[in-house]
Amino acid sequence: MSRRREVSGRVFTAGPTLLFCPADRPERYAKAAERADAVILDLEDAVAEPDKPAARDHLRAHLDTLAGPGGADLRARTVVRISPADTGDFHADVALLAGSPVELVMLAKTESAQDVAAAAEALPGVGLIPLCETAAGATRAEQIASHPQVVAVMWGAEDLIASLGGSSSRRADGRYRDVARQARAQVLLAAATHGAAGIDAIYADIDDVTGLAEEAADAVASGWAAKACIHPSQVPLIRQAYAPTAEELEHARALLAQVPHHGGAFRFRGAMVDLPLIRHAEQVVRRAEAASAASAEPVTRQRAR
Repeated sequence: MSRRREVSGRVFTAGPTLLFCPADRPERYAKAAERADAVILDLEDAVAEPDKPAARDHLRAHLDTLAGPGGADLRARTVVRISPADTGDFHADVALLAGSPVELVMLAKTESAQDVAAAAEALPGVGLIPLCETAAGATRAEQIASHPQVVAVMWGAEDLIASLGGSSSRRADGRYRDVARQARAQVLLAAATHGAAGIDAIYADIDDVTGLAEEAADAVASGWAAKACIHPSQVPLIRQAYAPTAEELEHARALLAQVPHHGGAFRFRGAMVDLPLIRHAEQVVRRAEAASAASAEPVTRQRAR
């Protein structure tokens, strides 16, 4: 795994759950932050065009409360999603955020390195999270992720399919169509190439808990650092996926305990272990430690029987 990029001395650590919250609903800000590991206050699609000025006013007042040492924890867990770089709303959004205590900004519908550069110029020192959710954004993900202010990259399926002229990102069984799977992989690889965290897309079917659990488990296994969500009920399912099972954690710790006794590849519980598998085990332990630090509740879960 590549070393995570730092921006202004900070590394992206928000996650594994990022909960969207409309910026025009200030009464939900605190609740969303309490429910999830991080909150995405959305100035883009979640807010109707006539309501955007009021949403910016609400957000300005909220960000003012985060200034100072007392707001450090919440600042690190607050992301503001702004409008695409080629829109008038973009300029209004960055004018609002310039000089504010905001630390993480998500740029909707990022399609080029120039889009990222425009956000970086307007918001120097802020950690940027480009959202690659169009055909152009997906195909240019590697260029987009290369900017030194990018700390994470997210992808989105629904706007991607809309940009292609399609009508559905998923098949009848809930699995992504091939073009969405390709875009998902491209964005993750681009993020990792440049030391940025990968944020997996939302799961739109709130009632499909089985589908979300399976997709979150795949996100963990594939290397996504976090997964976005749109409803508080999705948070526990994603956290559960990121917390190793008791069996997984025991296996990882036992394997790592054997590493000092071997100079190279070795056999462990009937399987050959080399450096990549050692790195896998280290990641399992890191996920367990992260889950433990984020909650006083037990970090492991029992595998379903």
